[in-house]
Amino acid sequence: MPKASSSSAPLPATPLPDSYEAGVQELDQLVAALEGGQLPLDQLLVSYQRGAALLAFCRERLQAVEDQIQVLDAGVLKPWQGA
Repeated sequence: MPKASSSSAPLPATPLPDSYEAGVQELDQLVAALEGGQLPLDQLLVSYQRGAALLAFCRERLQAVEDQIQVLDAGVLKPWQGA
């Protein structure tokens, strides 16, 4: 079995943001860079992987908030009455 080159070694994981808002902001920046089409292939893959991690993080945060709202509303998720 051939050995993997040193360039394909896993990179250290970048810590996730402290907040949902910071995650969305970083994700927006990554999407803009990816859509720009100017990233080299290696950076494109790293950016895609980071974007997938940020997306999962944001989804988990949203689910946690929804779970808390259901507890506060006695298990009944009420329709949004926003402004």
